[in-house]
Amino acid sequence: MIIYGTALLAVCHLLGIFIGDLLGQALGVKTNVGGVGIAMLLLIAVRLYMQKTDRLPKLTELGVEYWGAMYIPVVVAMAAQQDMVAALRGGPVALLSAIAAVGVCAVVIAIINRTEKPEVIAELVPHHHDNPLLADSE
Repeated sequence: MIIYGTALLAVCHLLGIFIGDLLGQALGVKTNVGGVGIAMLLLIAVRLYMQKTDRLPKLTELGVEYWGAMYIPVVVAMAAQQDMVAALRGGPVALLSAIAAVGVCAVVIAIINRTEKPEVIAELVPHHHDNPLLADSE
């Protein structure tokens, strides 16, 4: 059943690459635009749909979760294949988009940290008096 999760990823990957190629053609570039990201979004959407309709066995879900955890290494490997030198020579757009992405991430993280309630954080931090091993050392 875990293999079904891998098969589901393969279908989503092929669709994502196809849609990324179509998006690249629509934008007038001769490359795939966001195929891996689109594939992962499709995988998330299909998994949520299948869970909601009770069509996702536990073992299949484990296969999907495995590939969901592999998302970052896959994206890093795909990005390593890109020709960054040519992108930077082609104009400052790549550099500006990278700086903008880092800036947006920093702002979103700051907003999330500021909106989180201190009570929730206090509940997550273990107290010394709750742990008998740590209480003896005080």
